[in-house]
This record gives sequence, C-alpha cells and structure tokens, in this order.
Amino acid sequence: MSQLLAVRAILLDLDGTLIDTVLDLHAAANAMLRDLGRAAVSVDEVRSYVGRGIANLVKRVLAGSMVAAEDPAPPPPAALASFRQHYARENGRHAVLFPGVLDGLEGFRALGLPLGVITNKAEAFALPLLEHVGLAPFFKVVVSGDVLPRPKPDPMPLVWASGRLGASPARVLMIGDSVHDFHAARAAACHVFLVPYGYNEGRDVRDLACDGIVSTLADAVVRIRPE
Repeated sequence: MSQLLAVRAILLDLDGTLIDTVLDLHAAANAMLRDLGRAAVSVDEVRSYVGRGIANLVKRVLAGSMVAAEDPAPPPPAALASFRQHYARENGRHAVLFPGVLDGLEGFRALGLPLGVITNKAEAFALPLLEHVGLAPFFKVVVSGDVLPRPKPDPMPLVWASGRLGASPARVLMIGDSVHDFHAARAAACHVFLVPYGYNEGRDVRDLACDGIVSTLADAVVRIRPE
C-alpha cells in the first residue's frame, strides 16, 4: 500500500464535489431564458458551463459558448437578476449528495481533521444549500465566491481558509472536481485530490497532475492520515 498523505485540514469544493446541483442550475437558467424570450438549453450544456460562478454561468448560457467566461464584461444586469431570482427558488430543490460524500465527511471528522468549503457560488446560495442538504455542521469555515476579492482559481480563498483552520496551506488537502480547484490548490501550495464525477467544463481531471484521483470522498479517507 502506498504511503498515506499526512494533512492537518481538508478543504472541499461544493458543486460537483459534494453536491450535484446541475438540475437546480438548469431550471434557473431556462427560467431566465424564458424571461428573455430565448430558447432553452440542455442539462448537459449547463453541466459543462458550471465552475466559475453565477455571472460566468449566465454569460455562457446566453452565448451558448464556454469562451464567454473569458470576456471581462459582466453579464446583462436583467439576465443576472432574473437568474438569481429563479435560482433562489430552485436552490436545493433537486440537489443530491454524490455517492460517498456523507461517509467521507464522517471519516474525515473521525480522524479529527477540521473541514472547510471553498466555492465560487455566491454566499447567498452556498450557505442555504449546505443547510438544506444537512452538511453545514461538518464545516468550520465556508468561503463563497463573493466573500474575498479573488475567487478560485486564485489561491486566496484556500490560503485564507487554511489560516482559519489553523493549518499552513502546505499541510492542507484540497478536494475538488475541476481544473480551477487544481490550479488554486497548486498556487496555494496545498495538496490536491480530484474526483472524476463532477463538473470540469467537459475536460477529464485525469489529465491533471494532481496528488490523486479518488472515486469518492470515502476513498479519500483511506488515503490520508492526520499529521
């Protein structure tokens, strides 16, 4: 058996790692498009657009293109307001935990490791979602996409959260599902595991040079030990 990774704290992504939220996002996106007199988009399209926060999701949905997120201009205010209104209603309605999440979180807690969430989802949606699915009690810190000046893939949220958990980033494990989690972790000098089932803008996380691919969070528990 390979050597266990020694860590002092664990940070986790939210959408695509802990919770499958794509049906909620899809419902809100199509409600927004109806408001704008536009044609609906598919679940698979929305799944590929997730990962860089609501503003970028709205831009991608409106453009029907991944590259719309590279445009620094904000989305049309009416479209963004419509999406947020509809998503406030849909948030958590169809959300489900991915397999192994509850077992994984309980396993981390049994090891005595403090846990945090790093998400690009706005705080107004992230905190109610964690409460709705019953995961909020597991986490000592939640850093949403609008809490700090720079969200993932910038390392700022990971470094800040590591400090809140009393650990050096170099002693922290980030677990996510996307290239943004990978780059944020590497820039923060954190260890990083990736799950293969989430939202990675249509790409395969196995192509990234992470510290490990874990099929579930429960699988991650048996690959680490508290330092």
